[in-house]
Amino acid sequence: MVNFTIQNVLIAVSDDYATVDVQIVDGVIAAIAPNLQVIGTAIDGKNKLLLPGFFNAHTHSSEMWQRGIMSTFPLELWLAELYDFAPLDPEQVYLSALGTAVETLLSGGTSVVDHLVLIPGLELETIAIATRAYREVGIRAFIAPLIQDESLTAGMPSGESAQNHEPYFRSTAATLEIIEEAVRQFHRPDEGINILVAPTGIQLCTDALFEGCTELSDRYNLCRHSHLLETRAQEKLAQEKYGCTAVEHLKRIGYLSDRTSLAHCVWLNDADIAILAETQSTVVHNPLSNLRLGSGIAPILKYRQAGVNVTFGCDGASSNDSQDLLEAIKMGSILHNVTDSDYQHWITPRQAVEMASLGGAKGLNIADKLGSLTVGKQADLVLYDLTNLSLLPRTDPIGLLVLGRPTNVVDSAWVNGKQIVADGEITTINVDELRQELFNRSQWETKRKSETVAQIESHYRTVMGL
Repeated sequence: MVNFTIQNVLIAVSDDYATVDVQIVDGVIAAIAPNLQVIGTAIDGKNKLLLPGFFNAHTHSSEMWQRGIMSTFPLELWLAELYDFAPLDPEQVYLSALGTAVETLLSGGTSVVDHLVLIPGLELETIAIATRAYREVGIRAFIAPLIQDESLTAGMPSGESAQNHEPYFRSTAATLEIIEEAVRQFHRPDEGINILVAPTGIQLCTDALFEGCTELSDRYNLCRHSHLLETRAQEKLAQEKYGCTAVEHLKRIGYLSDRTSLAHCVWLNDADIAILAETQSTVVHNPLSNLRLGSGIAPILKYRQAGVNVTFGCDGASSNDSQDLLEAIKMGSILHNVTDSDYQHWITPRQAVEMASLGGAKGLNIADKLGSLTVGKQADLVLYDLTNLSLLPRTDPIGLLVLGRPTNVVDSAWVNGKQIVADGEITTINVDELRQELFNRSQWETKRKSETVAQIESHYRTVMGL
């Protein structure tokens, strides 16, 4: 492992900045102070800002193939349309995982939580392919295979009409066996690859699936991930299924914990928020997809005031149409200035940076290893070029990074001390070849509403009173 010393680099300290040297030895931050002796390779940090790597704490890599084309629908109809697309093939899974990793890295992220869509019948192969892609790039990957055991139509409230849902094609037991085998084959935290248990959400999962995932989580010390109350329809569905809120029910069946991260969390009440704080569960804020799909604005300021850990995610690239983590952090910070008139609750740029780094680490139960520039922590680091036009003039570097429109500002990035971005370029794979493959395997097209989507739309409008 290469040792190195970043010299004369700017870091954030309390409410100010300091120019220091940072020594990295065996992939770990060994020292932070001015005028350190150079250990290993000397790296010029002059006019650069060093921050801990951010977490893209919720995305779906394979949605890259549908970005820019999906209709302006609410989630339930958007999902029906997404299911209408031609099935994924293994090569698409590989290329989209590469693309997700590259875009995340070049916008400040060194870790990605991929709620990975599985190819039916090729579930373990899908996970193996995504694992290979993330290893090749070198990003720290948390692969959360997206699983369900109920059919798509079960994801909407029935209202007053009786609904008959087709059985899901794979049994609950078979699904849990796949996840357990994935853990055996691929869960290698020391090598930067982690497997999570990740039922898609209460809308498409039985209690048996949630409880089975909890048992696997406890047995193998795995983190848990899920969507939670992304839409108003899911809030109504929870009342139909459980006679209480989804949060109350997940607490009752034991899914919530300090190892649980929950994407979206838009439609929660004050009692739900108190439960998340009590269980030390993490909220992953996905502001861009919530706006894109009309899901609502998550009460992030309430979460923070209640002591709930919050971090950021891009969400999938066809519900956001981007994997620009800096864009998600900016929107996730300033969006809430209109939800609470007390500006003392608003999210500052430094708080946003901490949410994106340490908040992400807390949500994955690794805050003792990652998430801050602290001696003894692993060297997942990003160096930003402060001479870049979008970070000028010289005012507050973190303020410009979060509140501005930074483009091409990542100079270097390291994961576990290994450099994978240098001079603004990915060093581990040929990005030009990736770009060409993505171009060649796609075509300009438009999306037309299918008969299936039209039927689901009719029911959706009825139960939602539209």
